[in-house]
Amino acid sequence: MSNLLAARLQMAISLGFHILFAVAGIALPLMMAVSEALWLRTGEPVYRALAKRWARGAAILFTVGAVSGTVLSFELGLLWPRFMKFAGPIIGLGFGLEGFAFFTEAIFLGIYIYGWDRVPPVAHWLAGVIIAASGALSGILVVSVNAWMNTPSGFTLSGSTATNIDPLAALWNRATVSETLHMTLAAYAATGMLVAGIHAVLLGRDRAHPFHRRALAIALVVGGVASLLQPLSGEYAARTVARTQPVKLAAMEGQFRTERRAPLRIGGLPDPARETTPYALEIPAGLSFLAYNDPNAKVAGLDAVPAPDRPPVRVVHVAFQVMVACGMAMALVSLWAAASAWRGRKVPDGPAFLRVVAVASPLGMLAIEAGWTVTEVGRQPWIVQGVMRTAEAVTPVPGLWVSMAVYSTLYVGLGVVVALLLGNQFRSSPRPEELASAAQEGEAH
Repeated sequence: MSNLLAARLQMAISLGFHILFAVAGIALPLMMAVSEALWLRTGEPVYRALAKRWARGAAILFTVGAVSGTVLSFELGLLWPRFMKFAGPIIGLGFGLEGFAFFTEAIFLGIYIYGWDRVPPVAHWLAGVIIAASGALSGILVVSVNAWMNTPSGFTLSGSTATNIDPLAALWNRATVSETLHMTLAAYAATGMLVAGIHAVLLGRDRAHPFHRRALAIALVVGGVASLLQPLSGEYAARTVARTQPVKLAAMEGQFRTERRAPLRIGGLPDPARETTPYALEIPAGLSFLAYNDPNAKVAGLDAVPAPDRPPVRVVHVAFQVMVACGMAMALVSLWAAASAWRGRKVPDGPAFLRVVAVASPLGMLAIEAGWTVTEVGRQPWIVQGVMRTAEAVTPVPGLWVSMAVYSTLYVGLGVVVALLLGNQFRSSPRPEELASAAQEGEAH
C-alpha cells in the first residue's frame, strides 16, 4: 500500500468517525436549550427532565468529539507535514479561533450540567444557549478551513512559498458562506431526524408517556426546519462550486463533455473509459439552469482538464446522488410531519408515521458522510485546489498502514463506547420518580 493511499484512507476513516460526533454535538445542545426554554415558559417538569437527559448526551458527545478531534490534529501534522508547513500560517487563525470556541463550550457545559440547582434558572438557560452557539461556531470555523482548501485565498504564491498572508481573507474565502451554511443546516437536520427516530421508536412502545412525545416534537422541529431549508442551501452551494470548482461539479454530475444546455442527471453510473454516464435520468438543460440560472449556459465538463487532473468521477457522482436522495427523503418526511401537525394541531403519532421517521432517522448522517466524500474526493488530485497536490503533501515516512490500523481501532472503540453510553441514556423512558424529582426541583426555583 502506497503512503498516499494509506494516508488518505486514514484521514477518511478519522474524519468519517469524527464528523458524526461533531455534528451531533452541534445540534443536541440546541434541542437541550429549546427544551429548557419550554420548561421555563410552561413549568412542565417533562421539559426539565428532557433537557437534563439531552445534556448528558451532549456531554458524552463533547468528550468523545474532543478526543477524536485531538487525534485528527495530530494526524494533520504526521500525515501531511508539507501541507501544514505551507498552510499553517494561512489557516492557523481559523484553528485558533475554533480552539477558543471549544474552550467556551467546555466551560459553559460544566456550568450547565452542574449548575441546575446552583445558578438562577434564566442564567442556567443562557449557559445552554452559549453552548449551542459556541458549538455551531466551532463547526463553522473548521468548515471555513476546508472551504479555503477548495477556494484558497489570503496569500500570494511566490514559487512554492506563500507570501503577503492575510488570515482573515483566507478565513472569509469564496466558499465560506456556502459551505458553512450547508454544513450547519446538515448538522441540525441529521441530528434532529436521528433523535426523532429514536423517540419515535420509544413512543411506539410507550404511547402514554409524555416524555417521548415532547422529545419527538422538538427534534422534528429542529430537524424538519433544517431539512426543508437544506435544498435551498444546496442550490446555493452548487452555484458556488460551478463558479469556483467546475471540475468538481462535472464529477458530481457525471458531465464529461463541455456543452451548452447540459442536462441534470438523476442516478446513473459514470463510465470514465467511454466518458458517458449510462442509466441516468437526464433533465435537458437542467444543470445549466441550476448552475448558472440560464438553460443555455455552457457547463465545463471533465474534458476541460487533462485526465491526471480529474477526480474519481464514479465515487464523486455516486456519493453526490446518495447525499441528494437522503436529503430529499428527509425533506419529504418533514413536510409530512408539518402537514400532519397543521391539520391535527398536535405531534403526529400514527404507527405509519412513527415507522417512517424511524426508518428515515439515519439518512441525515449518511448524507453527511456522502457530502464530505463529495467535498474531499471531488477536489482530488489537489489538497489545496490549484496550489498543492495531495501527493506533494503526504509524509515520506514509510509504514503508514500500521498507523492506519491503530487509529482505525481507536475510532471503532470510540464508536462502540459512544453507542453504549448513548443507548443507556436514551433507550428507556424516565421513571415516574425522575419526573417527580424534576417537578419538585422546578417548584424550588
